[in-house]
Amino acid sequence: MRVIDLTDEHRELFALCLEDWSPDAREGAPRRARWVERFLARGLRAKLAVDDNGTVGGMIQYLPIEHSCVRGAGLYFILCIWVHGHKQGRGDFRGHGMGSALLEAAEADARGLGAQGMAAWGLWLPFWMRASWFKRHGYRKADRQGISVLMWKPFTEEARPPRWFADPKRLPEDVPGKVTVTAFVNGWCLAGNTSCERAKRAAAELGDRVVYREIDVSERDAMAEWRRSDELFVDGAHVRTGPPPTYAKLRALIEKRLRRL
Repeated sequence: MRVIDLTDEHRELFALCLEDWSPDAREGAPRRARWVERFLARGLRAKLAVDDNGTVGGMIQYLPIEHSCVRGAGLYFILCIWVHGHKQGRGDFRGHGMGSALLEAAEADARGLGAQGMAAWGLWLPFWMRASWFKRHGYRKADRQGISVLMWKPFTEEARPPRWFADPKRLPEDVPGKVTVTAFVNGWCLAGNTSCERAKRAAAELGDRVVYREIDVSERDAMAEWRRSDELFVDGAHVRTGPPPTYAKLRALIEKRLRRL
């Protein structure tokens, strides 16, 4: 197994988060590909783990924290580290050290770029981006917001811990007499993009009694203003987007609200 840098050869696969076998992944991939193009110019870094047969089985993406969805300076922020774990497509690559190798390579790269430390988000629940996994790799808690934990590993004495933005701002007002679908979208997360695209399509197909409103929080000022990223609401009610709800489920949810008008 080896770790390689992202090149044009694997750009499309990277935009699909290694799920090139999945029709669902392709729904959010164009938006993610546009985000990748923009943020490579802002310091986005990515590495891929390749097995002995030359198959890509894992990835990590990280960028200067100043361009991320959290507050901080002088650090690199890990948006996502992912080892493909589905039997479909390329198969299950978990349990072979790919995640640890990717993290080690990213930390070495960040040190070489002059970073004062590395930060990452994690969940204290044991199902995705586990905070406990980062803790085993020398990270410690810097901040917490609900089930999300900010973890970090300082490289220098000057390093300062990252922080979440303050509690989310209230939502913009719903449109009277309409069902209002509001999406806060960053662009980096394939799951968030897929949820957004499905909600947008469902809203458009259900006519002019449904208003779809999209708020781009990929820019730091917008993130600081709204303090939300990859969240979806229907008439102010939060819609769970991890994993992305199906198009049928989102459409049924909007139709239910329509019947109440």
